Amino acid sequence: MTTSPLDRAADSFAAELARHRTGRGLSKKQLATLMGFDPSYVSHVEGRRHRPTEDFARRAEAVLEASGAIWQRFKEYDELRHARAERAHREPPLPGQWMPPGTGLIVERELATLTHLDDAYRCVIRRELYNAGTEPVTRYLVRVAVDRYPNDPGRSNRHHREHPLTFAELRLRAYREDAGEREAMHWRAKHDRDAFKEIWLLFENGDRRFPLYPGDRATIEYAYSVGHDKWGPWFQRAVRLPTRQMAVRLDLPAALDPQVWGAETSLSAEEGPLRTPVHRHDDGDRVIFDWATDDPPLNARYRLQWRFRARPDAEPEETGRVRPSDRMRGIGIVQRGADLLRQPARPFDLPREEQAAREAVDRLSAALGRLDELHPFSKGVGIAAPQLGLGRAVAVVRPPDRSAEPVVLLNPRVVDTSPDTDEQYEGCLSFFDHRGLVPRPLRIDVEHAQYDGSRIITSFEFGMARLVAHEIDHLEGRLYVDRMAPGVPLVPVEEYRETGHPWRY
Repeated sequence: MTTSPLDRAADSFAAELARHRTGRGLSKKQLATLMGFDPSYVSHVEGRRHRPTEDFARRAEAVLEASGAIWQRFKEYDELRHARAERAHREPPLPGQWMPPGTGLIVERELATLTHLDDAYRCVIRRELYNAGTEPVTRYLVRVAVDRYPNDPGRSNRHHREHPLTFAELRLRAYREDAGEREAMHWRAKHDRDAFKEIWLLFENGDRRFPLYPGDRATIEYAYSVGHDKWGPWFQRAVRLPTRQMAVRLDLPAALDPQVWGAETSLSAEEGPLRTPVHRHDDGDRVIFDWATDDPPLNARYRLQWRFRARPDAEPEETGRVRPSDRMRGIGIVQRGADLLRQPARPFDLPREEQAAREAVDRLSAALGRLDELHPFSKGVGIAAPQLGLGRAVAVVRPPDRSAEPVVLLNPRVVDTSPDTDEQYEGCLSFFDHRGLVPRPLRIDVEHAQYDGSRIITSFEFGMARLVAHEIDHLEGRLYVDRMAPGVPLVPVEEYRETGHPWRY
């Protein structure tokens, strides 16, 4: 069964509404009271039984303070609802009125420039801001993330543990520009990790404070440097606030003969090539690559990557040519798109097929050993037979505790689950370029076979319940993306920051 783009847009609106409502800890009845609607109407909208209206979307945006996310989903739905001919005659929105009042901070234009210098990369970000909210803005959150080997997370994590990024080397500077005047902005660290920093830029300095008041505009600029030893061949921009235009510029040495390409992901689409081309022009001994997009959707991510063709001795990770999925494919892991991953696995006839079952388990166990050389699996790891090209119902799961024995699941089936669930990020050996937020029960009871044909029931909790459920899904022809909530985006592995950390309960 297929759905129309209009249906999918309505589903995305409902999912966004539910996400922000639950994030605020509100029931549907409480939200309805705050919005001035009947509780049943809110329930019908979330349940996709009623389509959203403009008044409903505006009130939900204002009450839930969703930074424009709910309103953006409504705009996408509303544009599809109107005929193309009608849309063509609509008047363009007035400047400063393209989002509803109360939206909050808006980025009217962003220009991010990355320059390759002799000893480092220098990044300069300029953002033209408009305060469409009702309160003065006194600080602005920015993020700096590095990933030396983006196609090898384990190696990159080890590298940054040994060579952490420091605030001292960033040499961060920030300014506010308004009516031709330039004011230095103080800053304060929020998070300080080996490869990731979050920083508050303050609308103040030692001389005075200069908040961005409702209805006012200002341009902020901040710049920082990162050495070549910590910066991989990629530059990513994420849309975290409503944005009218985003532009990226790469300034690279012509002598290195750079080649640049890009990819994008959004709430409505998995990773694909940039929808608009990257433009190149030569400028003496430099090569400039420019790319831009208008009205990017919230939570979209745009990544430019490059390799230097004049460096034949460079490692594959430095050229950006090897993705995590390629490394998995290289050790024999079947990748997403293969028909076998969508087919239910065939059970073993035990004890008659005991020898075949043991051989399959040996193959799975050997593959787990090879995986340890490629990636740190601190959360534990599992592998199912279809991922090695075997259409048989067997999986092996290794717990997070390395001293514990791996769990062998022969002909498993889930016979009971806890009503309590949680959402955590999962990865998949057959889909290793991304991570996804997946709801799972906190406990599952699994009936599975022994080699002699007898069957037992084992109860698994928390992280092991998640691992086992993931592998049983493989044996039933499912991937974790099938269980994700509508509209929830996948996270590129380059953006995922929990590698090397266990799940939290």
